[in-house]
Amino acid sequence: MQTSTRFKLRRPDRLVVAIVVSLAILVPLGWIWVSSLVPGSYSVMAMGYPDRGGGRGEPGHGGHSAGARQQALPDAVPVTELTEPRTGPADVAVTLVARQEMIRLASGQAVEGYTLNHSSPGPEVRARQGELVEVTLVNESISDGVSLHWHGVDVPNAEDGVAGVTQDAVPSGGRHVYRFVAEDAGTFWYHSHQVAHEQVRGGLFGVLVVEPATARAEVDVVAAAHSYGRLRTVNGATGETRMRAAPGAAVRVRVVNTDNGPIDAHVLGAPFRVLAIDGHDLLEPDQVEDKALQLAAGGRADLGVRTPADGSAVRVQLGAPGGASVVIGPDGARAPKARHAEDELDLLSYGSPAELRFDPADADRHFEYSIGRRPGFLDGIPGLHWSINGHVFPDIPMFTVTEGDIVRMTLENHSGEIHPMHLHGHHAVVLSRNDVAASGSPWWVDSLDVADGDSYEIAFVADNPGIWTDHCHNLAHAREGLVAHLGYTGVSTPFQVGGTAENQAE
Repeated sequence: MQTSTRFKLRRPDRLVVAIVVSLAILVPLGWIWVSSLVPGSYSVMAMGYPDRGGGRGEPGHGGHSAGARQQALPDAVPVTELTEPRTGPADVAVTLVARQEMIRLASGQAVEGYTLNHSSPGPEVRARQGELVEVTLVNESISDGVSLHWHGVDVPNAEDGVAGVTQDAVPSGGRHVYRFVAEDAGTFWYHSHQVAHEQVRGGLFGVLVVEPATARAEVDVVAAAHSYGRLRTVNGATGETRMRAAPGAAVRVRVVNTDNGPIDAHVLGAPFRVLAIDGHDLLEPDQVEDKALQLAAGGRADLGVRTPADGSAVRVQLGAPGGASVVIGPDGARAPKARHAEDELDLLSYGSPAELRFDPADADRHFEYSIGRRPGFLDGIPGLHWSINGHVFPDIPMFTVTEGDIVRMTLENHSGEIHPMHLHGHHAVVLSRNDVAASGSPWWVDSLDVADGDSYEIAFVADNPGIWTDHCHNLAHAREGLVAHLGYTGVSTPFQVGGTAENQAE
């Protein structure tokens, strides 16, 4: 006769096992939750981990270790000293008064939002190349504070306008003066970088045009696309905006995308050339017909158009047919109806190649900026969050360089959405997309759309010392943690995110 013995846990034993199992789950989960919490006040110098890109004999990129930080050296230069001379007369002096109020659009509609000098877009600022620009920002009534970032202008770091990184937000009743030399001719724009995801969408932006020191276009017009809620506008007007030009006139159309997503610029009624991207001229741009140019959020394109000699008009359509557009030609001239373009222009092979002023093959630093999504906690909130190189904010990289470094960076996206990536203080040249080498004109960008599944390799020279934001310009994404920084060795910032100034860069 066989007997069997079955082991049974007594009730106290089962309780102990349940407690042990629960602790094995809850303790790591609790540690992850606690480590995800973002302090109420912190320096970007103390967040995340340094990524040195393998430069100057230092550890390779991705060298993450728990608790690693970008430490300020005792003799580090504060960003407040990286500025233009603070004295002497300016060539262009503008005062911009920021208010939170109802906006009366140029086409008549009223929306709630933010204005500069009682208008949105704010006043167009124009300067000549080489002129000293001085802008006094006055915050009359924006309770969250405000700042101004000069998007695409490689200003000294102290003038970059990022609350909590290069300055404190200007409180209601306060003011701040920006001064910089407009060294590069081109089309740029300015916008708030304090609670930016709300203030920019709500209308706190304007256009900055830097004209060449000598030559001027025969006709020079701005077309700034912006959506106030569901209202797509150009220069603050819904529908069709008319601009006068004589038959056969050469027109430079400065298209600015101030929205969070890409827009297509489509010229109907005449061929066109893409003269410049993000403030940099293209070499020998080819004539284009019935193709759309996709413009990244934050990006700009200067289009060269000649109005038809027969007296008809040209339509520059921004976005889908039925949205906003600019009609250029004589008074009363008819323009083609808006429609979808047959094809899209690829800047990777557009124009003629030329030698660069540096050799990307001789790079000192190699960085990866890999965008994904990862389940976990962000500031204690569970969800599927944006990640950079596998890490979720605030555990993100500080890309660390030394002045003079040649930098190569690979931008790749496997997150399921498009991301317009914007590096402050620098322009980068596109070397390749999805391993296909660039073959056209050098394509310099400060705002680059990286679609899901795409990979770009870019390069630039680290020639503008500071602490620079490098983020997605879908500003809602930046607020959700898709933001890193480029930091120069020997530079520090005294400013804090949060804190008494309540700085909220995104």
